[in-house]
Amino acid sequence: MDYNFQNASTHKTQIQPFKPNLSVHLICKDCKVSPPNLVDTSEGFCVCGDCGFAIQEGIVDTRAEWRTFANDTDSDVDPNRVGYVGNSFETTALSTSISYNATIGRKGKELMHAQDRLNGKKDSALAAAFTKISAYCDGYQLPRVVHDSAKEVYQLVCDDNSLRGKSQDAVIASSIFLGCRKANMSRTFKEISALTNVQSKDIGKVYKIISKIMQNKTDSDPYNNCYPEETTNNSQTSLTDLIRRICSSLGLNNKVTIAAEHIAQRCKEEDILTGRSPNTIAGASIYMATVVYQVRIPMQSLCLKGGIGPGAIKSACTIIKAEEDKLIDSNWLVKS
Repeated sequence: MDYNFQNASTHKTQIQPFKPNLSVHLICKDCKVSPPNLVDTSEGFCVCGDCGFAIQEGIVDTRAEWRTFANDTDSDVDPNRVGYVGNSFETTALSTSISYNATIGRKGKELMHAQDRLNGKKDSALAAAFTKISAYCDGYQLPRVVHDSAKEVYQLVCDDNSLRGKSQDAVIASSIFLGCRKANMSRTFKEISALTNVQSKDIGKVYKIISKIMQNKTDSDPYNNCYPEETTNNSQTSLTDLIRRICSSLGLNNKVTIAAEHIAQRCKEEDILTGRSPNTIAGASIYMATVVYQVRIPMQSLCLKGGIGPGAIKSACTIIKAEEDKLIDSNWLVKS
């Protein structure tokens, strides 16, 4: 069989220069004028100047849009397109701090007192509290909305006489607790206690006082309800969210998490483990789910992440084991 091999050089594609297609015309669909009298409006529409028909919409304006937001004189121009979004809780502004030292003498001490009167001890204390709140929230990787909500609560109640004698750390911890509630990211007292090293009972006492303070502020000025009552109720943290957080901290896979949620939900429906704390129910459900799927986790790690004791988990697991037919799905045993 003969093959004809043609010269490849004869089949090289020649790149033609780009030329506009002069046969394509833009015509107004309404008045059929060619070429149409096009007019660009400030709203981003391209309309026909003869009949007003909108030929194209959503045009991006590429022209310069510099504006001046400064309140200075005309000579001092500030060509900024947008202004900085101010944050009333921001404490990173530059400031001057003068510390007293015995070597600086009397004039240095007078200068320090003058600086304190200028800046105000109240503002300095508030800035220090805001810094501590941000550090605590960053420890749990909480979003910015929780930071601002906690700072808002602290700023509202820090000067109230009802909190006289209470520890500042307890007030900060309660503010973070309420900030999480407002952002629908509720945390338990034990979790906040582990974060701030403040006892849970102290957080609970200060929390009740702060709730009353904010309720009184709302009753006195209903139009200034910056913190609605439904966000400060004493509802417990969702059991599902608690299980997910503990499983995430322990590095458990998704099937164990779903199984633990199922066991906890069935315990609630069948009135099993009634009267036990949410932490105990969550810890026992997670432990039973790990047993079903044969995933080994140290009991000490589960107790540390869940804030519960090993005795509470073992007693709850004994009850769950007795009601195994109602709580554990038989398909889990087959798949595992």
